[in-house]
Parts: sequence; C-alpha cells; structure tokens
Amino acid sequence: MSISLRSLILLPIWISMAHIQQGGPDEKEKTTALKDLLSRIDLDELMKKDEPPLDFPDTLEGFEYAFNEKGQLRHIKTGEPFVFNYREDLHRWNQKRYEALGEIITKYVYELLEKDCNLKKISIPVDASESEPKSFIFMSEDALTNPQKLMVLIHGSGVVRAGQWARRLIINEDLDSGTQIPFIKRAMDEGYGVIVLNPNENYIEVEKPKIHVQSSSDSSDEPAEKRERKDKVSKETKKRRDFYEKYRNPQREKEMMQLYIRENGSPEEHAVYVWDHFIAQSAAENVFFVAHSYGGLAFVELMIQREADVKSKVTAVALTDSVHNVWHQEAGKTIREWMRENCCNWVSSSEPLDTSVESMLPDCPRVSAANTSTGHGLLPGGMTCIFISEGSGLLAVLPDLHYCSFLLTRITENINR
Repeated sequence: MSISLRSLILLPIWISMAHIQQGGPDEKEKTTALKDLLSRIDLDELMKKDEPPLDFPDTLEGFEYAFNEKGQLRHIKTGEPFVFNYREDLHRWNQKRYEALGEIITKYVYELLEKDCNLKKISIPVDASESEPKSFIFMSEDALTNPQKLMVLIHGSGVVRAGQWARRLIINEDLDSGTQIPFIKRAMDEGYGVIVLNPNENYIEVEKPKIHVQSSSDSSDEPAEKRERKDKVSKETKKRRDFYEKYRNPQREKEMMQLYIRENGSPEEHAVYVWDHFIAQSAAENVFFVAHSYGGLAFVELMIQREADVKSKVTAVALTDSVHNVWHQEAGKTIREWMRENCCNWVSSSEPLDTSVESMLPDCPRVSAANTSTGHGLLPGGMTCIFISEGSGLLAVLPDLHYCSFLLTRITENINR
C-alpha cells in the first residue's frame, strides 16, 4: 500500500486530533481515545475494504484445476501449475484463495484414501453423541485383525490432515510427494494392516452467536432527561463500535469459535486415544510407526503415557525430522533407553546417507537422510518406498533402503525373542 493512500485513510483522524489537542481536559480525553483507536488499527487490516470478495469456489473444477495422470495439479485450460499470486499486490486475498484450495485438496485426499486405498473412515470418539464434535481416522479392513504386522502413520503439525505429509508439495509437486498414499498402497500390497492418524483435527469451528444487548428498562420513576442522556451514550457507543468494526472486518468475515473434540483436543491426546481404542486392541504382533516432525513428539508423549503397552507391542519407530525433546517432555530413563534401541530419527543433512548426526539429547540415534530436505524438512513422502522381505514373511516398510534395514533388524530381533 502506498504512503499517500495510508495518509488519505488516516487524515481525518489526524485532523481531528490536531483540533482537539488545543482544547481543555475534555478534549484531551478525546485525544487519548483517538490515539487508542489508532493503536488498534492495523493498516493492512484497514485495507481489507479494497479487496475483492473472499468468495472462492468449493471444488477443484470451480478453481479450474485438476490432477493429471501423474498426480500433478494443473490448470484445466492452460496446463500450468498452480499460481499463488493470482492478483498482484493482494497477498492476503491470494493467501485466502490458497487456503480455500487447500481445504478442497484435503477433502480430495480423504476421498482417495477411501476410494483408491480402500480405507475405512472411522469416527472418534467412538462413543460420541450425535450432537458433539467429532473427528476421524482411516484404517484398512484388517487393521485390527491382521495377526502379524500393522503400520501407523503420523504426520506433522499445521494444516495437513490424515493422508498428507505436506499440502505445499501436493499443490506444487504431486500427490506422491505430498501424501501418504504410496506408503499405504505398498503396505497393503505387502500384507500390512494400516492406521492413518489425524492428529491436527482437534476441534470444529462454528459461528459465534451474536450477543444482543438488552436495552435498559424504561423505569417510570427515572427522569426523562436521564433516560435521554443514557440513550444518547448508548447510540454513540454503538456508532464507535460500528465504525471500528467497519475497518477491522470490512468484508464481514464470520466470527468463529472453536469447539474441541473430546479426548482429541491436541495431537498428543489424539495419539493416546487412537492407541487405547484401536492400536492396543489390534491383533498384530509387530506394530511399526512412521512419524514426521511433530508426529515424533506425539509418539514420545504416547510412550510416556503408555510405556509398558508400547514396549510390548511396538517393534520399531522411524522418525523424520522429529521435533520431540525427551528433556522438555520429561521422558524417563527407561523410555530413553528403549528409544535408543528401537527408534531412529532421519534428519535433513548434507552429510552422506546414514552418517551419524550429533545430538544433544540422550535418546534415539540421529542420522543423515543425505540432504533430502524439501523446505518442510525431511518428508517421508518425498522418497521412494522400498519394502524388504525376510524368510519369515514379515516386511519392513519405510522410505528408502536405510529405513528398511533398520526396521528389518528390529523385526528379526522380535521374532527371535
């Protein structure tokens, strides 16, 4: 926004302040009130009134985009990739447009999980009433009955939801890079049960109810002059509030409130809930976790809450750029020892593959993923899925060979116990 335009917007307020500063105490109070108003006005927010309407399509077709046979998002008419700066100098509007497209893609990935991967969508809490907020996870038909092996996928924090590693990669690269679908399909082909967590779906948003201010009762014993004065003050207050609201929210975006989902109000709560109600109830002798970024922190919290159960059921955990911290999370010595033997954290690094990377934390080994950073850190979906089989028929599944060799060792040890 140009300086002249900003000045034009604020000029009436500055003029008013200049006039009233010359007055007495009452006028100085008005000056203070105006200064307070100025301090609360964000100039970027002020300019929302010049934006086009925040009215975006609710389908890919409406955006004139579609995924091609390679899983790349392309414009239907031009074949070009997605363009973020659709309107120059309107960053906020472009961001809102991007977010609207992202919500459509989230639903699209959900559809792929059900239709292409044949996963079931399971509502949680399992005993939720009809009216309370709900979330969901996805699982394969045999997730709870497969006697040998179960894979659990946990994505990181942010806007991603079940089935995604990174929304940006889905939009700018392709579905294989940004989603968990390659993992899921290959795992199911090799006989794994699969559970896909949804740790960021912690609440639903509903519109805030409008607060109606009840007018004061017209008491017969109240002097008419006093009633008139009160009415005048009330009208002036409303006028000031409407004036500020006009600039704070010029497009009348809805004021929303969050209703948290019972026992799933955070990624950590979600991981524990899914463990208690699904993973712990599964028949699999060998459970494997693949956890990215904040998903690693959620797994460590799960271990802290359910240490004995996790140790008895989980064979190995592969972390990618995990942000867990055993000190801050107060993980005990026995947990740290178990993590050293059963977990490995592959991190973004320019060092050769599997080179040990120094860590200040006494938990699982950190090794280089050979500079496979994507801007979101190391993402499992950005690498090739390789499965290795043993004579036992048990398979390890994780991105690339070094992940698999780590899990394969853990599988063999588990079989020989």
